[in-house]
Parts: sequence; structure tokens; C-alpha cells
Amino acid sequence: MTTYHFIGIKGTGMSALAQILHDSGEKVLGSDIEKRFFTQDALEEKNIPIFPFSETNIKDNYTVIAGNAFSDDHIEIKEAKRRGLTFYRYHEFLGEWLKQYTSIAITGAHGKTSTTGLLAHVLNDTFPISYLIGDGTGNGHVDSEYFVFEACEYRRHFLSYEPDYAIMTNIDFDHPDYFTSIDDVFNAFQSMADRVKKGIIACGDDEQLQQIQAKVPVVYYGFADTNDFQAQNVVETDEGTEFDVFVRNTYYNTFTIPMYGDHNVLNALATIAICHYEGIKAEDIKNLSTFQGVKRRFTEKKVGSQILVDDYAHHPKEITATIDSARKKYPDKQVVAIFQPHTFTRTKTFLQEFADSLNLADEVFLCDIFASAREDSGNMTINDLQKLIPDSTTLELSNTDILQEYRDSVLIFMGAGDIQKFQKAYEENIKINK
Repeated sequence: MTTYHFIGIKGTGMSALAQILHDSGEKVLGSDIEKRFFTQDALEEKNIPIFPFSETNIKDNYTVIAGNAFSDDHIEIKEAKRRGLTFYRYHEFLGEWLKQYTSIAITGAHGKTSTTGLLAHVLNDTFPISYLIGDGTGNGHVDSEYFVFEACEYRRHFLSYEPDYAIMTNIDFDHPDYFTSIDDVFNAFQSMADRVKKGIIACGDDEQLQQIQAKVPVVYYGFADTNDFQAQNVVETDEGTEFDVFVRNTYYNTFTIPMYGDHNVLNALATIAICHYEGIKAEDIKNLSTFQGVKRRFTEKKVGSQILVDDYAHHPKEITATIDSARKKYPDKQVVAIFQPHTFTRTKTFLQEFADSLNLADEVFLCDIFASAREDSGNMTINDLQKLIPDSTTLELSNTDILQEYRDSVLIFMGAGDIQKFQKAYEENIKINK
């Protein structure tokens, strides 16, 4: 029996993949830094051993899978190669593993994780499936029919996959440390489209996606009446959002999702379109209404008269969408944005766009830029962004109590770095002051 050793097992994709292999009956263990990550809980629940990094972790006969964050001179990678072990990078292994199933890749600049979660939730109620979600959730089944997985465009990693289907949510310029322009991003998605074997489900409201050329059928979804799957009569209710779906201009059915905002309706439409294409009954697709959400995507907590929201939004379009969700769900509350930019390159590239999207909130607090280990600041600081947002305030871990002033408000903690430590500090502050 093969033993799989994961180098960097606490990474979101890595921990999800480790869980899938474990659930599929394989022997799994891994290593990482000592710091605790939210992905650890699920690994510990499944009794998957986690060790601190050391070359002594690498044993003969192991198959080694390394996270993309680690370079070839990492001590464990060097040891695995010295021993001549079977060695994969995360995306390489995933590309091999999914060949056993009807695979559905979910990709796009925004909305990947939420759409993967939604689709996995609906299919999981009807079939034995495996799924890998970018929030660190992974689930395997020995008899899986479908493999639903999030496929990331960063460094063109998604070109390691040849899925049966691909859902493409949008094409947008992000990861400016790697992509040179929107055309460069488009070319990556076009290359991905060429690798899909059965069909593509794409958002037809996205101008870039309308240009994709494919050898397989392309089914479009969106709000515009030119789409194959169209949402109409969108209504916000206390339970969430209700909308009618028309398939090629003919009424199909009415669906409810427990979320708010147009971006969530689009994610649901993508799920409805692929399920319809695969012949799944409307009644089964309606399980969308019981979706519990994914980690760090509008994750709410009520504290006193305030709603605290933890969200991964780290691109201007995602910030706009998250603030829109808060406005639609809590139309009578003030919206306070607490934002930590992620990487200097992204902050510099989108400086004005960040300011424009954050200005949609009633109050804005800014945390120091979360730096990637691979980049230089180029003299960029949070003050460069603050200058573009009138009346915004910088927030330190030591002065989070200032947020207590915003009673009966929605406080959105946004970012892809360690913004959660600010929310944690604030919650502890409130406890102490009670």
C-alpha cells in the first residue's frame, strides 16, 4: 500500500487533497510549519498525522506530494529527490488522480471556491462524489462518480488538468506578480479550454469569456437574455435570494439560495447549468437552498448589536461584491470595511480600484499590507491607499476597540493574508471590556 507524504499539508489545496486520499482508503501523513492554521481541524478529525518539517520525515517507498509554495531547495524536497522517490507537485498529482472520475473543474478569477462548494453540495446529495474546495475542505469516496475541484489559474497550474467539464466564472486581471496583462490571463484560460474533454459552462455576461474558442460545446449562463441559462425576476427575501431560471428562453424552474448579491446568483446558475446538462432533476438541484457556505466567504458571527463578517475578498471586484452582499442582507445597517491588502504588487497594480471599491462602505479601516515572502515592497505602504480614501483610518492590533463605536453595524474583515487576527483581537477586546 502506498504511503502519501504531503510537504506543506496545511495549505488549503493540500489539506483538501490529503483528506480526499485518506477518505479513498489511502495512507496519508504530512508536514508543515508549527503555526496553527484553520485547515488543521479537519486533518486532525481524520487522524492524519502532521509533523514539523524535517528530512527525517522522508522514508523509502513514500510517494511525496509538495505544495507549490515550496521551492526545490526545501529540506524535505531535496531528501525525497536524493532517495529517488516518486515526487509530484500538488497540481501534477491532482491532474493524475482526477482521471478516474467524471471530473468538473471550476475556474475563474473570482467565485471559484463558492461555486465549487455549491456544486459539491448539490451533487453530494445525489451521488457518491469526491470534491476539493479551495477553503481547505476535501472529501473522497471510494465509489465516486464525480470529482468536483477548484482549479487555479495562478502560474497556469490549471493546465495540469484535462477535466471532462470546466465551469468558467469570469476572466479578470489578478496575480500581477505573474500575469502581465488581461490578454495574458485570457490566453491561459484559452489554453485551459483546449484541454476540456466534454463541455464548458461559462458566464456569458463576461466579455472575455464570450471570446473563448472551444472544440467542445460551450453553454453560457448569466443575466443577459443571450445566455442559454438566464436568471430573471431576482428577489431578495429573509431566507436569501429567489430567482427564475429560463433555459434558452423557456421557463425551467424557480430556485432559492441562502445568500445575497448578483455574484451568488451567477455561481448558482453555473451549478444549475452543469447539473441540467448532466440530466440531474430540478428537485435535486433545489438542494441549493440548504447550502451552508464555504469557509472565509461571508462567514458571519453576531457579537452584541454587531454582525462580524470574515471574507477572503482581496481583489477590488470581490470587495465590491462582498459590500453588495452586506447591503442586500442588512439594508438598515451601516457597513464598516476593515481591509488588509494582500501583496505589494497587487496593491500597487489596483491602488485606485481598491479605493473605489472600499469607498462603497460607510466607514473604512486599513491594516498594513500583508507581504508575500517572494516580493519587495518598492516603498509601497498602506498610506498610499489611505490617501485615496477620504476619512479612512489605519487600524493596529492594539487599537481594535475603536470598532466598538459602530453599534448595530456590519463589520467586514476582508483580505487573503492574516486579517483574521484583527477580528480575533477585536473579539477578545470586547470580552475583556464587558
